[in-house]
Amino acid sequence: MLNTDEKLLTFAQAAAWLPSRPHVATLHRWRLKGVHGVRLETVRIGGRRYTSQEAISRFVAATTAAADGSPPPARTARQRERAIREAEKELNPKKKTP
Repeated sequence: MLNTDEKLLTFAQAAAWLPSRPHVATLHRWRLKGVHGVRLETVRIGGRRYTSQEAISRFVAATTAAADGSPPPARTARQRERAIREAEKELNPKKKTP
């Protein structure tokens, strides 16, 4: 899951940032179908999809590890705690007060 501290990129910006300059449709395929069982992390805001350089880096590391037959890199304790906090926020959104 994308962290709220990460700088969001549109898919066009993300494609331009990558060295191979993949088509935007490739990024959509990576998020929907994935590569070697790994999907690109994205977020939808206002009808548009965004990703981040960090999410792309995680995706590349995980797909490379999967292609090489080695386990994906382990998350650090800090990354794990952040993921837990984000999941808890998603499961327990703050109630709106009138």
